[in-house]
Amino acid sequence: MPEVAVITGAGAGIGKSIAAELAQRGYRIVATDLDAATAQQTAAETGGQSRVLDVTDRAAAEALAREVEQSLGSLDVWVCNAGISKMQAFCDVSEEDLRRTISVNLVGVFLCGQAAARSMIRQGGGGRIVNIASMAGKRGNAPYLSDYVASKFAVVGLTQAMACELAPHNIRVNCVCPGYVRTSMQERELYWEAALRNCSREDVVQSYIADTAMRRLETPEDVARAVAFLASEDAGFVTGEALAVNGGAYMD
Repeated sequence: MPEVAVITGAGAGIGKSIAAELAQRGYRIVATDLDAATAQQTAAETGGQSRVLDVTDRAAAEALAREVEQSLGSLDVWVCNAGISKMQAFCDVSEEDLRRTISVNLVGVFLCGQAAARSMIRQGGGGRIVNIASMAGKRGNAPYLSDYVASKFAVVGLTQAMACELAPHNIRVNCVCPGYVRTSMQERELYWEAALRNCSREDVVQSYIADTAMRRLETPEDVARAVAFLASEDAGFVTGEALAVNGGAYMD
């Protein structure tokens, strides 16, 4: 039977492209999102299934992993993609905003990673977990995104800790660090940053392009292909890595 891949935040943007790419490569897709309608649309387009999932709900993540394992016969790949951002000056970030960002971007990855790992360990055949971090998880110079930067640096560290502990179970854990990706999230950020910098939206776009060696904005498909690589046997000896996929905007 084809392998099964669960993708969180699969209703739009990067998550939707990951689902499409993995489906094209033969995976059975379980598209999850807080928004049932968008998850269903992704599932319809990929020939997969959809589920509503709040990644910050431990019980829901555990229940989904068990359901997939039992109803589809295996859980082979779990992509922790769901994430949020809100641009504001560091001194203006409220405790509520900080906690919300950390809850979705870090705690959600932690809880879903646990649920996926427990399922893969029960199955006994190993698996792959791919976390979506960010260039902002390697480079603190991301103005007006201090809470987001903190959450994504943490995801990079968590990925390494997971990889170390789960390797004996033949579970590989890696993360992808995208750069300036053209998504609905970026569209919101363009307007926020333009207002904060007192410039035009197009000025912000051009600054992103100028900061990228390959001189274009990244696409969700660029990220999806990297995720597909890490989920594949081509990356069979790769674990604990934070793969930079940013067109040269940050090199390490």
